[in-house]
Amino acid sequence: MNDQAEALRNLVRQQEHRTDQRNTRIITVTSGKGGVGKSNFSLNFAIALKRLGKKVLVFDADIGMANIDVLMGRSSQYSLYHLLKQEKTIWDIIAVGPEDIHYIAGGSGFKDLLELSNDQLNRFAGEIEKLHGEYDVILFDTGAGLSKETVKFISSAQETIVVTTPEPTSITDAYALIKMVKAMDMSISFKLVVNRSSDFKEGRDTAQKISLVAHRFLQSELPTLGILPDDPHVSKAVKRQVPFIIAFPDSDAAAAITRIAKEFLDIPQSNGDASGVKGFLTKLFRLSR
Repeated sequence: MNDQAEALRNLVRQQEHRTDQRNTRIITVTSGKGGVGKSNFSLNFAIALKRLGKKVLVFDADIGMANIDVLMGRSSQYSLYHLLKQEKTIWDIIAVGPEDIHYIAGGSGFKDLLELSNDQLNRFAGEIEKLHGEYDVILFDTGAGLSKETVKFISSAQETIVVTTPEPTSITDAYALIKMVKAMDMSISFKLVVNRSSDFKEGRDTAQKISLVAHRFLQSELPTLGILPDDPHVSKAVKRQVPFIIAFPDSDAAAAITRIAKEFLDIPQSNGDASGVKGFLTKLFRLSR
């Protein structure tokens, strides 16, 4: 552990000498259950941020169900697995998607990450730390539900976006996830996105239900980041394997995801020791040991 801490301190000192780096924002996107459109949101949200002038990297952190590349109609040659096996560097495994979105394919590599030795973890830290200042936003698209891997990524990031739908089971599962994470760390910041809403009122009512319960029983605020309509263009885009913001730029869904991206960028970034890639890695290591 002392060697690991010293390695992290050395990485921090190296970063302090850089004067041209971006202030990287670490975001996780998650959901209480599968099938709510979480990965589709992550991909289109990333593209919307890119169109607003931000350099974005998407990490597909959904163990076993990784599908970001499928949604783009792309096939990645390398994934996190090759980095952990010391076969490739971080730069080797970054692929380029539509509109110059950078992404790292997921898979079993993220499960392996939680079982690394200290030496392996230090090497991984050295590679991931290289991303700090290279991107404005690093977005982790996590698995759905309450797996230990998902909870660790949520607890390590600066901010988490929870995607839900108006369905009662989706609402219940989203609240259960928030409750579990808050029990571990009350400082975790959540924001809510309601997907597949029949109209704005339904989306607003859904968000208010979860927010009121979170305020009453968790003493926690849960702001709404945005509402996405139940737009048939979304499923058409999925079948085409083209992000809906590209396939149908004039659709209601495309307009909504752009509004959400603008709203997100208007929210002040979290500061302090927990910010940036350094803070993310420090917390992730602590939770994984």
